[in-house]
Amino acid sequence: MELRDMTIEQLEERKSAILKELENDNADLDALEKEARAIKEEIESRKNAQAKKEEVRKMVASNKVQAVTIQKIDEERNITSTNEEIRASKEYIEAFARYLISENDSEVRALLTENVSGSVPVPSIVDDIIRTAWEKNEILSRVRKTDIRGNLRVPFELSADGAWEHTEGTTAPTEESLELGIVEMIPKNVKKWIRISDEVVAMGGETLVNYVYKELTYRIIKKLTDLVVNDIKSAPTSATSSKASAEVITAAPSITTISDASDKLSDEATNLVVIMNKLTRSKFVAARAAGNFAIDPFDGLPVLFNNSLPAYDSASANQVYAIVGDLDGAQANYPEGEGIIIKWDDLSESEDDLVKVVGRQYVAHAVTACGRFCNIKKPSTVTT
Repeated sequence: MELRDMTIEQLEERKSAILKELENDNADLDALEKEARAIKEEIESRKNAQAKKEEVRKMVASNKVQAVTIQKIDEERNITSTNEEIRASKEYIEAFARYLISENDSEVRALLTENVSGSVPVPSIVDDIIRTAWEKNEILSRVRKTDIRGNLRVPFELSADGAWEHTEGTTAPTEESLELGIVEMIPKNVKKWIRISDEVVAMGGETLVNYVYKELTYRIIKKLTDLVVNDIKSAPTSATSSKASAEVITAAPSITTISDASDKLSDEATNLVVIMNKLTRSKFVAARAAGNFAIDPFDGLPVLFNNSLPAYDSASANQVYAIVGDLDGAQANYPEGEGIIIKWDDLSESEDDLVKVVGRQYVAHAVTACGRFCNIKKPSTVTT
């Protein structure tokens, strides 16, 4: 149920449910925070609108013209609701499919109940496709996200002195020595294109929109996930003025490998996960079985799979095959928002009755904090 369709009582109940979900160790904190903020904004918006109505009603007795304001408040809310309903309609989806092919948005704009500046809004099903894709991606959903225009410069701590306990009357502690580095995040396009037949295009409507957005969104998000993983495994072991560092250990899969990697991390690394190729998981399970240990080889941490990391058996010596860390130490910046931009080319291969469809995501990505990740490398020789 959308927030706008919920009563105040239902919104308050959902707030209480979020508090309970926060106690779950596997809770998606970013998603819960985003939902809590949205609920807070919705409640405040309704309270402000109600307060304004009451204020205007008090003024009506002396100035009836003010009553028009109450009507305007309700009309503005109705316009928003109507536009959302239109975006979910079959008619809008059909018009949007034709707009994707022709790039003529006049029909789409004509269906909306108010003028929309900039790009026309996508149908509701596209919002759902993209949002679901982000939320289901267990790696990207944990990465810090921003939407700052242009190149983003993110400071990180290279080194700093700790705090001191000071007894009154004794020599004052020396000034803290704090050295910062700067990661410059320069956005690039992550692209994927597909070639579809005129017959697929002719299907039109929801079928076409679903097919194109699901395929391109999946591929672009998968590639971005691989890029973020590569940022982590490529991080230097010693931080520089422009790159945050990651710790490293060299070890074969064993009952203590993951805990050894965790021990290398800083105190700020709190929401830890393990990232590895699916084929590597069995090596840790086998290590537990071989020793008949009643211990979790993953140290109780969630295991996320990414096959851009090599399987342990196929990895070369000194190659990273697994990562332990807090993904909040990586960041993705989306200067144009998290939407996927779609472009159509129905001319270059028209003689073959084919249409090229290009999807792109403009994004920068980098490791932006030291001590949040530990790369696990394959040893050159394994001691048995």
